[in-house]
Amino acid sequence: MTSTSAPSAATSPTPTEAAVRSEVLAWFAKAWDPDLSLGQWREILIDSGWAVPSWSPESFGRGLPSWADQVAHQAIRHAGGVATPVGVSMFLAAPTLYDHASDDLKHRFLRRTLSGELVWCQLFSEPGAGSDLAGLTTTAVRDGDDWIVNGQKVWNTSADHADAGLLVARTDWGAAKHAGLTYFVLDMDQPGVEVRPIRQMNDHRSFNEVFLTDARIPHDQVVGEVGGGWTVARGTLAHERTFSVLQRAHVEPDTTGRAVEEARAEAADYLKTYVWYPQRAGRVDLVIERARSFGLADDPIVRQEIMKLLAFNRAAELTAERAKAARALGRPPGPEGSIGKLALSEVARRCNRVHSLIAGARAMLSDGRDPLDAVVAEVLVSTPAQSIAGGTDEIQRNIVGENILGLPREPAVDRNKPFREVGAP
Repeated sequence: MTSTSAPSAATSPTPTEAAVRSEVLAWFAKAWDPDLSLGQWREILIDSGWAVPSWSPESFGRGLPSWADQVAHQAIRHAGGVATPVGVSMFLAAPTLYDHASDDLKHRFLRRTLSGELVWCQLFSEPGAGSDLAGLTTTAVRDGDDWIVNGQKVWNTSADHADAGLLVARTDWGAAKHAGLTYFVLDMDQPGVEVRPIRQMNDHRSFNEVFLTDARIPHDQVVGEVGGGWTVARGTLAHERTFSVLQRAHVEPDTTGRAVEEARAEAADYLKTYVWYPQRAGRVDLVIERARSFGLADDPIVRQEIMKLLAFNRAAELTAERAKAARALGRPPGPEGSIGKLALSEVARRCNRVHSLIAGARAMLSDGRDPLDAVVAEVLVSTPAQSIAGGTDEIQRNIVGENILGLPREPAVDRNKPFREVGAP
């Protein structure tokens, strides 16, 4: 099975969505074989340039506008096929490497990431460096052609089964804290990497802590420049803030075929980690029915709180749509992601309050007579995570204040001092 050559849409200076969709479907009709394995199909997809058409032809793309990725993937799914994998590998690792990695690193890692062969995790936060990520103390020391890494990372999704990690470590203690960081690709399968699961208060184990003891990274697995890790990390964080809604519609429900079934199983296995995320978001969808089941649908206070919640949630959805429209126009991720993140946190808090108002003390029951009692109980212990994960509300407010409102930067006495004077080595 071979792919067709690059279509006219790729060479047109201003391709339309309709033209791109039409060309994708024409290619798909010739290339698709339902008996192919998922791996075989994705190799054909990558060779065609339709895996990530917004990327350059040198990096498996077609040089199309950024909106072409979503158009192509939707067209392929609606036609009965599958596109690229879900999750951190595609939405954080792949774009970060594409934006910042050397040609050699792109050649070694991008194709295997697009195909789903490589599973990635993100190794940023530390016990003493969460909101102030640039204060991290995991250390990488040059040793010939390698870097030796020691330290601890935390809140690492998928680290227990990842092949590679996006790691930020301190390589210069004499530089200011933002300037002394370097970004690496870490091979997770080595003796110096120990992964331990974290049991959360909602009884899930979605995250891990990672202990690094003399782990080795080849020098050619530095992403960007030595000492330039903060710039690369900010790019990853910008992608992370737009990665707030998991693509559950990975394949159409009524499609069949070997590649489709394998993709469906792949997505289901990945999404097990996020089974509690709807509860983390607050479950707006349950509040009206819960009020009715408790006989409170006509209670004026309950009705008023539900109205305020639903109105705010709708405004947050419209904000997300504006951010999506900006991305479709080719604009890079920016401060609007922080506004959307803050809105999601506020929706979660308001949901928590409304569910508690409706259920009262019964909201604490995880085994009540109504099956939804357990769901609401999980909401109450899961929503605090919404204000922490992906950058705390306090950090997002700083970003909005400085980058959107033009307020002065928050004072920081450690910004220009050598980190050895302000951080614990």
